[in-house]
Amino acid sequence: MRVLAGVALVGLALASGTARAQQNPQAEAQALEMLKRGIAFRTVAGPGNQTPDYAAYLKAQLVAGGFDSADIRIEKVGDTAYLVARYPGTSRTAKPIYISGHMDVVEARPEDWTRDPFTPIVENGYIFGRGATDMKYDLSNLVATLIQLKREGYRPARDIVLLASGDEETSMKTTALMADQYHDAEMLLNIDGGGGSLDENGKPEIFGLQGAEKTYADYELTFTNPGGHSSAPGKSNAIYSLAHALDRIEAYQFPGEINEITRAGFVEGAKTADAEMARAMRAFLVNQQDPKALAVLRSEPGLIGQTGTTCVATMVTAGHATNALPQRATANINCRIFPGTSVESVAATLAKVVGDPALKLRTLDSGTVASPASPLRPDLVALVTQGIHARFPGVPIVPAMSAGASDSMWFRAKGVPSYGVSPIFMKGSDSFAHGLNERTPLSEIAPSITYYKFLLKGLTR
Repeated sequence: MRVLAGVALVGLALASGTARAQQNPQAEAQALEMLKRGIAFRTVAGPGNQTPDYAAYLKAQLVAGGFDSADIRIEKVGDTAYLVARYPGTSRTAKPIYISGHMDVVEARPEDWTRDPFTPIVENGYIFGRGATDMKYDLSNLVATLIQLKREGYRPARDIVLLASGDEETSMKTTALMADQYHDAEMLLNIDGGGGSLDENGKPEIFGLQGAEKTYADYELTFTNPGGHSSAPGKSNAIYSLAHALDRIEAYQFPGEINEITRAGFVEGAKTADAEMARAMRAFLVNQQDPKALAVLRSEPGLIGQTGTTCVATMVTAGHATNALPQRATANINCRIFPGTSVESVAATLAKVVGDPALKLRTLDSGTVASPASPLRPDLVALVTQGIHARFPGVPIVPAMSAGASDSMWFRAKGVPSYGVSPIFMKGSDSFAHGLNERTPLSEIAPSITYYKFLLKGLTR
């Protein structure tokens, strides 16, 4: 969830990280312990899913930290669960602040890893294990921060409500259920989105404040044919028909689109990008259909998704025997749809691009929902900027749109402005979320707790 706009490095020194390392020593130690314990829970969908057990562990930590057990609710849903924890505010009228995160992780097979994925290992300043990045690290830091605020006797003016889902990596049913119940908030802070990037020397480049995300959609393209003996090929062949369709889809470019979040991102990106990229960004800001600007921006993997809808073939299945003409050929087209563009309109565009009446196109159930971009709130932008600049003075704060999908979309769809605000800064070479040997530097715990305390106090005084 931390795909940021491609901009040149800023070249700022890591001036204050060490000096601030022990501002909250008790919370830092607790966050690390919760992270270790959290990784050991195999919170993977399917048989043996330990998400309900992990939720119970988090509840126990919160209760031991001063939360009223009555303010924490765990609801089981199938083999998983979600957790809702309320930090009561003093006002009866102020809308709450929601905090979103998830407890589940992507499957990890021990035989593929160098280390066992569900045995936390601290080594050379990193913690290894499934969820070490996505996203038990942020969740542990956030829970430790809430307990620290309780420890300090902080009384927020408005409720703070933690909404921890149990199937973000799969069906998102728990998120949808929570969004149905919790949709009257000032805003939602998603600790599974946003974040900062470091160059390979450890210097900060940019921080992304996520305010939008694209809609995920899969479309099944199918061609059928009577088939027959391969020694007598006819004019119609399902594989060839599918191949021609994929050629047309590959060649098609969806029109350029922009919204408040991506516009602000390109404005900031143009300030530090190289000359060619900066020209393309500025031209795109003026005319989203500028072919030269689109060609430059779409040549960069980190930017192509920011310019509009994208569709790509991800799976192909065809034929039934090596010596027979194919009776069926099917492909999956995965699309990441720009906010404001409907799933149905993209299906119609794909059918038009293929232009073959024999095509059968089916929209698959992806378990997602379209959501609008959230407005850039000056109060939140100012607080995030102040919080990040306290650690890295002057690092660009870039509004960002995620090309993926997160829990935020369900709340945005219900009218709750939602923002990815994770404070973690990482090198590209340390990014192993969803992959083998996932890891995160332990140096991010202390500044994360400091940042979360600052942000939550700033929004709830």
